[in-house]
Amino acid sequence: MLKENLEFESLTYKTLGNTKERKEHFFKFVESGFPSKKLEDWKFSDLKSIINKNIKELKFGFNTIESKSYNLKFLKNFEHSKIVILNGEFLSADILDVDKNKIEIKNENLIFSESLNEPLNNLNMAFASKLIKLNVLEDKIVEKPLVIYHICDLDNKTNLINTRFELTLHRNSSLSTLNLFEDKSVSGFNNHNFNIVINKNSNLKNYIFDLNKNQNLKYSFTNIDIYENSNSENFIYSSGSKFSKYEINSNLKEKYSSAFINGIINLDENNHHEIKTNINHLAENTKSYQLIKSVLNDKSTGVYQGKIFVNDQAQKTDGYQLSKALLLNENTEFNGKPELEIYADDVKCSHGSTSGNLDENSIFYLMSRGLNYDQAKKLLIDGFINDVIEKITNIEIQKYLKEAIN
Repeated sequence: MLKENLEFESLTYKTLGNTKERKEHFFKFVESGFPSKKLEDWKFSDLKSIINKNIKELKFGFNTIESKSYNLKFLKNFEHSKIVILNGEFLSADILDVDKNKIEIKNENLIFSESLNEPLNNLNMAFASKLIKLNVLEDKIVEKPLVIYHICDLDNKTNLINTRFELTLHRNSSLSTLNLFEDKSVSGFNNHNFNIVINKNSNLKNYIFDLNKNQNLKYSFTNIDIYENSNSENFIYSSGSKFSKYEINSNLKEKYSSAFINGIINLDENNHHEIKTNINHLAENTKSYQLIKSVLNDKSTGVYQGKIFVNDQAQKTDGYQLSKALLLNENTEFNGKPELEIYADDVKCSHGSTSGNLDENSIFYLMSRGLNYDQAKKLLIDGFINDVIEKITNIEIQKYLKEAIN
């Protein structure tokens, strides 16, 4: 797929700045190619093979906003501010009056200072045309959720989408965000990169929903730096795409910071989804909690890789991680890899991973109470995943997700 003599200029249809830096990132990507199972972090989700199997020809190029076919349907379930990203490009923003003086939104040129060691990061840096920056100002509590609509449509000139997003919560601030993915394109690869900084005494609730069925492949990497007395709540509902991998790297950099990552993988057909988490406890008195549940049907594959790292300065760490998978037939596959790496001695950390089938005795009991087999099965599955949905602390968004999946 990738040739050594591939010319960077031949891949573009519009001129952007920083060509030298973009070339450097692009050829670093060409050297390594897409990640394969030779890499430990990709041993369960061989992206190189998945792309070769599902995309006949990956067209390298820059995002385009030129489109006539998109039809924006905003959520009416609750009042919210909006950012619309079309085919990886910033299209519009609409901040409610109650929050208008609390948020800054900018669409800026990229800053090429990132490491060149990660192939998908290099690909993103080579072709993401702009950096979308969002700042929550100091001492500002954003009252209404901010929904970020990520839309890919059929008129896009390339089936490679790269977006780069930067979110900063300044001191004593608060924000709830919902990243809503609506892919209408076919056989594309979406590569999203988010960098989040949560400064002292601040709180972020960040939700990612991939609900609508589509034939696209998606990779999302989020890095979160969390400072003193601040909190990061993250939730992933992963269902719609043909393939997806959501990776979250949380750094608890100062005391009394905390990170919560909860998620659901809900699959059928032969879809393949992965959630990978790294929580790094780098200071004393930090806390983390992770709960990931998978419901797998038909020939689907679910993967969860989770690691809790505690350095020698992070005394009095409290870390918890649990993964559970429900396999609805014998053709499904679940791979779990929980890890603990601890260098401090005054800590409380635990992890676990389980997988199994529906309890036939429970189904029989429910059927004896008047339900048919399908009703009993659905009730047990709903109970299994509702345990995670209840972790969403924004009640409006929690209610919306329950309505959407039912």
